[in-house]
Amino acid sequence: MFVKVCGLRTAGDVRASVDAGADAVGFVFAESVRRVSVAEAKRLAEDIPDGVLTVGVFKGISAEDAAEMTLAAGMGAVQLHGDYPEEAFAVFADLPVRVIRANVLTAETDVRVGAFGEDLLLLDSKVAGSGEQWDLGLLDNARPEGRWILAGGLRPETVASAIAAARPWGVDVSSGVESSRGVKDPDLIRAFVAAAQSARV
Repeated sequence: MFVKVCGLRTAGDVRASVDAGADAVGFVFAESVRRVSVAEAKRLAEDIPDGVLTVGVFKGISAEDAAEMTLAAGMGAVQLHGDYPEEAFAVFADLPVRVIRANVLTAETDVRVGAFGEDLLLLDSKVAGSGEQWDLGLLDNARPEGRWILAGGLRPETVASAIAAARPWGVDVSSGVESSRGVKDPDLIRAFVAAAQSARV
């Protein structure tokens, strides 16, 4: 199970996530209590092992600006969250980064992984980072195939059951491993990664 820990802001956050065995770590450049600057993300990413994917998370920022910031921060991937059109993803076609398309699941959502040229698809709750879990029953009629990531309201004590219900390729957590809004808890990070990695799909 691929595990991404998102919304990291400190060296301690990064160390806890990497030591716990996370496959990817996310840095939020969008408007958020978890927002970091390009310089901060670059500094935090410097000591991350090559096997851990670094992801810049964007919403409400143009694809061109997101591409520039992603490269400047040295990220290995970009996550475009929300109503980005297909042409926005074309901006990254020739760049040395992986691309994640992040959406809320609605009747209009294209759940084909790669439909916009992305490498991974992420399905999240209506308000990213809010800790709200969405109705996984919606997947009964629109379940993606391939490399897709489940996000939204996951916590150490609920991630195993969510994985069993949704059968994703990976999971993403942010608020579910925080002691207070925007403040990561190393113990919760360790518990989440362990629970996710041991869950049965």
